[in-house]
Amino acid sequence: MRLITKARITAVAALMAFAALAGIATGQQDIGLLHQNLNESQSTAAFGIGKILDESSTASLTAAEINANPAAVVTLAKGLEARVVTAGVAAPNVDMMVPWPDNADPTHLIVCNEQGTSAPGLQAIDLDTGAAQTILTGITNCDGIRMTPWHTILFSEETSNGRAYELIYPLGVTGVHLDRSTGVFSGGTGDCAGGTGECHFAVRSALGRLAFEGFAVYPNGVVYYGDENRPANGTQGGAYFKFIPDSLWTGGPPISTLAASPFVSGDVFGLRLGKRVDSGSGAIDFGQGTQLGFGTWVLACDNCQTGDTNLRSLTPTLKLTGYYRPEDVDIDGTALAAGNVRFCADNTGNEENDQLWGETVCVSDGTLAAAAANTATPEAQLLLVGNPGLAMPDNIAFQPGRGNWIIHEDADTTYLAPHNNDLWDCLPDGMDEDLLSDGCLRIATLNDLTAEWTGGIFDASGQRFWVSIQHNASGKGLVLEITGWK
Repeated sequence: MRLITKARITAVAALMAFAALAGIATGQQDIGLLHQNLNESQSTAAFGIGKILDESSTASLTAAEINANPAAVVTLAKGLEARVVTAGVAAPNVDMMVPWPDNADPTHLIVCNEQGTSAPGLQAIDLDTGAAQTILTGITNCDGIRMTPWHTILFSEETSNGRAYELIYPLGVTGVHLDRSTGVFSGGTGDCAGGTGECHFAVRSALGRLAFEGFAVYPNGVVYYGDENRPANGTQGGAYFKFIPDSLWTGGPPISTLAASPFVSGDVFGLRLGKRVDSGSGAIDFGQGTQLGFGTWVLACDNCQTGDTNLRSLTPTLKLTGYYRPEDVDIDGTALAAGNVRFCADNTGNEENDQLWGETVCVSDGTLAAAAANTATPEAQLLLVGNPGLAMPDNIAFQPGRGNWIIHEDADTTYLAPHNNDLWDCLPDGMDEDLLSDGCLRIATLNDLTAEWTGGIFDASGQRFWVSIQHNASGKGLVLEITGWK
């Protein structure tokens, strides 16, 4: 027998009220529209905002218009407000970012700039003044970046042979250069002998090489990440990986030397879904067609740091589960608060060529202790299925407090009809029987068909949200702070 709760009765009553509005009483029913209208009616209670945006903007401002009023490049749901953090000062392709020195009361954003080796790769942006200071050049396509539990910065490159790197004391170093061919840092100003800055950095070969974007860095130093790769000629797309340090982080004060980082050494495992064993042939049902459900973490390399291992090349050999361009990753803070591992990630898809709208997949990996011991059975399930309205999800941000997910579109904005990229606010799955988000609302849209939302991240309260407007028509770096959630 299913328990009929007061909440369920209230929800049914609301549905019945909306049924009349949707024409169900006259036999012209659209249950999907009914559910969408119900979510919109709960925009304040469930999402913390006022009236949502009914559609994407089709406007496309000029460079002159954006330079004159940078905030005009976005239209926000009622109640939300945007403050320009920096415009025309930071590097032009600011992507992912982290608040520093913490996410409770930060003074700066440490940001990746997604350009080539001659451009600024890593910068510090002052949240009060908008001033930008270049920390590092020489890196290419800097993208994935996170603060570690031991108070350093993990950052990386989004290119097929990309590396991960670690930075200590980011506000105490400027002007360092990386030689990608050797992995050697040099020059700049910092706290090294002779006043240079190279000792602030380290290559983290232990995490392997691939096209990095998102990281889920857990309190014990276990890290999850994907390879932004698409399928090609029958070879699977990008896989998801898990790094387990040889020395787990057990807490304590911030480290004072990079030699003490858990990222110095460890093992990397790849995700392979499918566990059923055929009783006759002994075959296990991993491979094309098994994209969800239970799986196994397969050892990709033991002490990757000794071989500078390219994990992408191992994906077909190990028969790992592939997805269409894994993008950003974030930790489910609600699961973490309960001592469990669950992260969600966007697989962006391809709108224009394939009408593959993309998806958001969430992976569970037991408790923190089980994940570190690699004894849990991983499970992947969909949170969101893309569609023509919410296409090609790229970055993803968990909202503390509410537990919602902010999905950033990076769609083909001229396909079928002009439509700007949007920010979507998605509920977690509730008590219903499916595992999908209980609904998403459009909370912001761009007014520039060339631009995309990138790198959005919340503070600890879930009330301040920083996001970059990348590839905007001005050709200049633009970072906004969005507030106003109730």
